[in-house]
Amino acid sequence: MTARTNAAKWTPVPLVLTALLAAGCATQEDNDPKSASSSPSTTPHGYVEGAKEGAEQQSRLLLNDPDTGSTRVLDLITGKVTKTDKVTGAAHLATDGRFGYLHTSGTTHVLDGGSWTVDHGDHVHYYRAAIRDVGELPVGEGALVRGDAAVTAVTDDGGRTVLYDRGKLDTGDIARTGTLPGTATGAVVPYEEHLLALTGKGDTAKLTVLDRKGKRVTTPDAECESPKGDAVTRRGVVFGCADGALLVREEDGKFTAEPIPYDKDVPEAERAAEFRQRPGSDTLTARAGDDAVWVLDVGERAWTRVGTGTVVAANSAGEGAPLLVLEADGRLHGYDIGTGKEIARTKKLLTGKPHPQKAPVVEVDRNRAYVNDPDGKRVFEVDYNDDLRIARSFDLDVAPVLMAETGR
Repeated sequence: MTARTNAAKWTPVPLVLTALLAAGCATQEDNDPKSASSSPSTTPHGYVEGAKEGAEQQSRLLLNDPDTGSTRVLDLITGKVTKTDKVTGAAHLATDGRFGYLHTSGTTHVLDGGSWTVDHGDHVHYYRAAIRDVGELPVGEGALVRGDAAVTAVTDDGGRTVLYDRGKLDTGDIARTGTLPGTATGAVVPYEEHLLALTGKGDTAKLTVLDRKGKRVTTPDAECESPKGDAVTRRGVVFGCADGALLVREEDGKFTAEPIPYDKDVPEAERAAEFRQRPGSDTLTARAGDDAVWVLDVGERAWTRVGTGTVVAANSAGEGAPLLVLEADGRLHGYDIGTGKEIARTKKLLTGKPHPQKAPVVEVDRNRAYVNDPDGKRVFEVDYNDDLRIARSFDLDVAPVLMAETGR
């Protein structure tokens, strides 16, 4: 693997401020028995045995070639590439921020990327640990995996959901803790020490809130027709519906659901079906047919449709950052979300024609975007705040057909 870098340098997270905040949190949590590490109502500190805390985000890319099974982890801090177990025939690669889930026809391989972020709202902690293959989950292609610091919910393509102990997963063990009753339409999403599920027969699903053991807590008066796609934001959980989206929030122990409709009727082929975002961001993106992208501003409760070229993949860092669209011309294009105008584009990044079933993706974190070029056996790092400048490119010994970023 060779990394090529131009002369411009990446501006890092302010190290002094991060260190002071981390020290303050560590002092409180390590010495106060009623601290966040022991309170069920606050975010866990996030430390696990053997982990090291860093002053900046410890980003890594999980990469897989389904044809050969070759799997790699690219450390974006050191540039080092680590070989892991072969996983042949993977149809999809998902991540919860730390673990990668490679879905094959019969099983899901769990790969610990060894990097993660714990967000306390006013500051964050960045951790890195050893990369390792954890094992297999007994679900295959079509499975949906969602998790938080305590539980991982795995929903198979029939809607049956099995729960796993996330703490055990952190230490390399797969420990099943229970099975939810009934079936869900789409993913079951852990949120605020509960589980959110869309359940029901037919095209219309109702929102159900469950506790960690699967017992129903409440059923808000909310429905979602033909649900597809979900995302966790700082403002709540978003589920995609035929008429727009459903935003589920928790405040003082009470769960509410608020529809965010499109401003007009949208044909089924142009509805948002899979959301992409910078983790935690309130700005969501989704394809709007072949030549446009939906941008959902959760804070403003507003949809924006941005016309583009033929869309391969899209994403955005939100908060004033451009909409990033990888198009069929092989270039990454940047659009101003407010005006819909193109403001920048890269050179051609893709060597071959994107495969429709295993197309490249655009991964976004707080500083950079990443685009995989399978045929060219490369990954590009793009500075989206500097006219889509190519900051680095990584030459690999495998075709990175599937890619996901951990450490965010």
